Amino acid sequence: MKVLVAGGAGYIGSHTSVSLLEAGHDVVIVDSLVNSDVSSIDGIQQITGKKVDFVKADIRDFNELDAVFAKHNIEAVINFAGHKAVGESVSQPLEYYDNNLNCAIVLAKVMSARGVRNLIFSSSATVYSESNTLPLKESATVDPKNPYGRTKLYIERMLQDVFESDSAWKISILRYFNPVGAHPTGLIGESPRGVPNNLMPYVSQVASGQREKLSIFGCDYDTPDGTGVRDYIHVMDLAEGHVCALRKIEESEQGCFSTFNLGTGRGYSVLEIVKTFEDVTGQSVPFEFVERREGDVDTCFADASLARQELSWEARLGVYDMCQDAWNFQKAFKISQHG
Repeated sequence: MKVLVAGGAGYIGSHTSVSLLEAGHDVVIVDSLVNSDVSSIDGIQQITGKKVDFVKADIRDFNELDAVFAKHNIEAVINFAGHKAVGESVSQPLEYYDNNLNCAIVLAKVMSARGVRNLIFSSSATVYSESNTLPLKESATVDPKNPYGRTKLYIERMLQDVFESDSAWKISILRYFNPVGAHPTGLIGESPRGVPNNLMPYVSQVASGQREKLSIFGCDYDTPDGTGVRDYIHVMDLAEGHVCALRKIEESEQGCFSTFNLGTGRGYSVLEIVKTFEDVTGQSVPFEFVERREGDVDTCFADASLARQELSWEARLGVYDMCQDAWNFQKAFKISQHG
């Protein structure tokens, strides 16, 4: 299939583009590069040996996006476009609602106008309520604690309404847990601008001497060591989940609307990740405890059995691989930045 990857120059989008190309699909990437870098396009092409059509554009611009559909015979869309930092969403809610919701709305409008009905949406485990029992099933109560999570939930509901208005749509909602790691080549990975909002790039930057120490947000959570527990999933496992979801859509003879958790089913605390990273890399990661971030929950991990049953997908890579591949990318990225 020819797949439009919205936000495909970003962290998860770039790794998924690699998996799509390796599975035989053609890829067209549209990205504004607001929080990503064009160098990831080079990395994708270098890894796969295949050409990627790249268009720099804001997904919220109907005419620009429509022109992409007019030029390319798009058959399916994966929507990664959107801001993604929980803490930032609390301080900048209007920016998150404007960007995330309008990206999804305009994309769906263009798809509808062009008769493209195959869509995979990049959602998040942040949509779930804290009151749920663990592990989290797709049927669990949704009640996000922060604006970022609410944007994801509102888009999910909008897409469900779209499907109910036109049952020809084939829509797959993928709720990610905590993506970490990088492609094993080190050619692409997570390289956020400014201070990282996610744990692994922050740990990597401290280990490489780029930052003095890691700030751990909160040490009084209701967890064994007091730090937050999350279901960390290797980004390449996550990327493969999109390929499996696309295959499911391809094989479906009628419209469908499905929601799947993508996670490992195992939680690790922040301190466990730091210790594993030190063991794997031999690097020291000094840290300090600081105040909790508003919107963070104690513990969160997935029940991913539905994806295993319906998509024939499950996470294969462990926390060792996550740390090793993140460190490989950090070393390669530091060399490329400084020569």
